[in-house]
Amino acid sequence: MKAQDYPPAMRELIDCLCRLPGTGRRSAERLTLWLLQHGKTDAQNLSAALIRAVEQITACPRCGFYSTGEELCPACADPTRDASLLCVVEQPTDVLPIERSGSFHGLYHCLGGKLSPLDGVMPEQLSIPKLMERVKEQPGCEVILALGSDVEGDATALYLAEQLEKLPCTISRLAQGMPAGAGLSQADSITLLRAIQGRTRI
Repeated sequence: MKAQDYPPAMRELIDCLCRLPGTGRRSAERLTLWLLQHGKTDAQNLSAALIRAVEQITACPRCGFYSTGEELCPACADPTRDASLLCVVEQPTDVLPIERSGSFHGLYHCLGGKLSPLDGVMPEQLSIPKLMERVKEQPGCEVILALGSDVEGDATALYLAEQLEKLPCTISRLAQGMPAGAGLSQADSITLLRAIQGRTRI
């Protein structure tokens, strides 16, 4: 006797949803059932929104953040932004946490990743030449390296610092240390070391 299973169209949808990051088979099944139980309208709206996003969303031609078509992103198109501050991040998704903090009013540059020779990511695969061009166009600017504090992030920051030293700019890196609201017992030794080295006078 053949075991009961979902119809082929449902299994195909579940398989597609399983490919999404962080979505296991059970989660994919729940999403599929929710879409089917809520009728065609929600499924059609989701399908239309997905197609529009895939067709319309591109990288900003200047900084690499998300944009529409060939348009500049809102930050690059804003003439009130401080062009003398250039914040370099690994991925476009790193821009939003900085924006939401409300503490930065300059421009951004998304590298599209970080150096990782073991994974085959070399300087040529990143948006480093475009960064150098932007710095040359804005002599005297400050380049803030807002990269991760892992091994690859540190290696990328070191490489960029060496390249940028040849250009008329100042280079800084985000301070690293204790997160707000955390106690000393919750911090690892590297975090404590960086917090002590990066201490400020009060």
